[in-house]
Amino acid sequence: MKEEITYHTPVLLMPSVDAMNIRPDGTYVDVTFGGGGHSREILSRLEDGGRLLSFDQDEDAERNIVNNPHFTFVRSNFRYLHNFLRYHGIEKVDAILADLGVSSHHFDDSERGFSFRFDGALDMRMNKRAGLTAADIVNTCEEGKLADIFYLYGELKNSRKLASVIVKARATQRIATIGEFLEIVKPLFDREREKKELAKVFQALRIEVNQEMEALKEMLYAATKALKPGGRLVVITYHSLEDRIVKNIMKTGNVEGKAEKDFFGNVLTPFRLVNNKVIVPDKEEIERNPRSRSAKLRIAEKVMNNQ
Repeated sequence: MKEEITYHTPVLLMPSVDAMNIRPDGTYVDVTFGGGGHSREILSRLEDGGRLLSFDQDEDAERNIVNNPHFTFVRSNFRYLHNFLRYHGIEKVDAILADLGVSSHHFDDSERGFSFRFDGALDMRMNKRAGLTAADIVNTCEEGKLADIFYLYGELKNSRKLASVIVKARATQRIATIGEFLEIVKPLFDREREKKELAKVFQALRIEVNQEMEALKEMLYAATKALKPGGRLVVITYHSLEDRIVKNIMKTGNVEGKAEKDFFGNVLTPFRLVNNKVIVPDKEEIERNPRSRSAKLRIAEKVMNNQ
């Protein structure tokens, strides 16, 4: 493989960090450290008393750790936000940033199994130390569960057919590599839509392997509790499933989007929306970094009477 030029280009860098309303002596969390782009920008705005905790469960991200007295790296899934804030003696924070995109590094590393552009092990684990691989899932999941994964997380209309074909194929031989997997599923897609549909298949498997939706919900609830009144929750999403969850928590305080109302019909929510309209990358950013094209930035502020 060619030596990598960029681990990950931070998306919506200035709009997202500006949205955190950083004070030089404040306490901040970046729950998705990755290449460290957002974290470096946050650190550049901190002075005496300022503190940044950054989370990443991927050992590769540790290469990007910043040597800075205000910085603490947490090698863990962001779903454990509450535990690690307590561990580091932090009760409340001023802002939390989450960039939910998968690092370019993961898509460009053939050994990680995130992309159908390369052959390699069908893995897809963000944390290589734990959990089931994508190969484990396609070889052991029952047909109905497989169909649900492709339908719910990939929004694929032919999810049942897909599951059925995989189950038939694995009966004769374990599916271990991306190449073997593609040989089985490619015939199900039209040539002109093949890339888009395969991207959805791989997205669905990645979400299941890493339990992304469950982890996101847990992190958002922990973030809601951890923020000080007036603190900011700043989230960049890339697909409709995660965006819906983020939008729901910001509008109603729960991931289902069930609005509770007071006697006067006002929605009871711990947040006030800072931007009613999502912020998206401009043309220059998309040209510079095509992977930013589906990004949406949402910002909410913890309301003062919700401790």
